[in-house]
Amino acid sequence: MRQFLLLLFMLCFAAPAAASPVIPAQSTQMILVRSADWQAPKGTLQRYERTVRGWQPVGAPWAIVLGRNGLGWGSGLVPAPGGGEPSKREGDGRSPAGIYPLETAYGYAKMPPAGSRWFYKAIGEQDRCVDDAKAPQYNQIVTISPEQPEVWQSAEVMKRPDDLYRWLIVVAHNQNPPIPGQGSCIFLHVWRSDSSPTAGCTAMAQQRLESLLRWLRPEAKPVLVQLPESTYRTMRKSWKLP
Repeated sequence: MRQFLLLLFMLCFAAPAAASPVIPAQSTQMILVRSADWQAPKGTLQRYERTVRGWQPVGAPWAIVLGRNGLGWGSGLVPAPGGGEPSKREGDGRSPAGIYPLETAYGYAKMPPAGSRWFYKAIGEQDRCVDDAKAPQYNQIVTISPEQPEVWQSAEVMKRPDDLYRWLIVVAHNQNPPIPGQGSCIFLHVWRSDSSPTAGCTAMAQQRLESLLRWLRPEAKPVLVQLPESTYRTMRKSWKLP
């Protein structure tokens, strides 16, 4: 009994884990995606929650697919460290490496999956994500209307004829403000299959994405961390990653 009480005391009053220089202090949920190398179009996703003992895993890892050309440093919460690794560019077929907040979820249904508390908006027939780097609406999801005509040269139709965008979560890559040509319309979305890479997003099985939507909490300020294995090992200690 005495040993149990001592253990309980240590858990309750343990010193908080050291703060990370790159993960916001208010972020208590993390999605960590790791791939074999910069060129790998596949990887794994592991959820974590921050406690007084540091980042603790939630559930088992999931399989995900990345861009057809792997990863490239993107524009998020950390600048590219440098060292010759590829950088994310519009149309390069790479998913962005780095650390990113998550934004609104979208889907074909009027409501998100039951139990989800994450910000959600239903996709309409007139919704587009603009990937024209010369357009003022670059890297924005907009709704076509008489007040918002299609003045861009290219954009993704959000309500697709397949299930890839049945559910999606916007990744805050290249924003505030977006830099033309550094990549746009980056999402977590449903995969076509476990052997079909994306054009630059991170995709997973539909039931996994639904689980992710139920897990995410707005007050937890979740972040997405995407790194190839070698870079993860190099940055893990200094960035205070799991």
